[in-house]
Amino acid sequence: MRPHMFTWLLLTAATLGTFAFAQAPAQAPAQAAGKAAAPAPSTRTGRTTGPRPPSAPTPRWPDGHPMLAAAPGKTGYWNAGTGGLTGKNGMNLPTNLDIGEVPFQPWAKALYEARRADQQKNDPHARCVPPGGPRQFHTPYGLLIYELPEAKRVLVLSGGGPRTWRVIFLDGRPHPTSDDFIPTFLGHSVGKWEGDTLAVDSVGFNEQFWFARAGYPHTESLHLIEHISRPDYNTLKYEATIDDPKAYTKTWTGGHYIYWVPDEDFEEYFCQDNNRDPSHLVGQ
Repeated sequence: MRPHMFTWLLLTAATLGTFAFAQAPAQAPAQAAGKAAAPAPSTRTGRTTGPRPPSAPTPRWPDGHPMLAAAPGKTGYWNAGTGGLTGKNGMNLPTNLDIGEVPFQPWAKALYEARRADQQKNDPHARCVPPGGPRQFHTPYGLLIYELPEAKRVLVLSGGGPRTWRVIFLDGRPHPTSDDFIPTFLGHSVGKWEGDTLAVDSVGFNEQFWFARAGYPHTESLHLIEHISRPDYNTLKYEATIDDPKAYTKTWTGGHYIYWVPDEDFEEYFCQDNNRDPSHLVGQ
């Protein structure tokens, strides 16, 4: 190798090393002391990155059931992360099915595979359609849960897409009959507390959305059973049972954990504002 080439390589390596060192974040005091630092939400997606902090006990209401929102005097929101309804990696529940175990009806499996092959180009949520069903708990930009004990209902506010809100009635009312209810994106939800778990039963969905980002099909017969709990301050456990005999040969269940982002507030975001997704969808 020529001398001047060797010198150039050394200078380049030194420059890159200096640049990388300059770009590396300083180690936080908590990390230096061997403690976990608070998770850092991504400025683009609101998803949590990095280690989670040591968790405080689950906050509770005077009647003893867990608070699903911020504790009194605190702020924050739930971070959708990268969990899903299938697979056991990362934030997913260890009881999840692998995708090959999902009991698709033949037509539903073919449609799912077509959506995957098409790189999910036709995902309605990319065009600002509301995230119905489990997807409301798995959408970038986080979510908030507001409990209204006097009104006997829970509101779930999704920070992504068209910023939807969903009402879960806790007053004991039944579902309306099919003659009295037009299918919607979010359906009709009723719930009750079963110990420390909020059990939610939902029907009345339309077919104009994907209930999960992966593109699992469903029909208007979808019956969704959700179980939501807060095992500690920083963790929400979400589990959904899919009951749709027209799309699946039997019911199946999947879920994931959702992590708390402390001391943060939602920023204004609406999918319809300068939506650039459609021009970048490259499926067939």
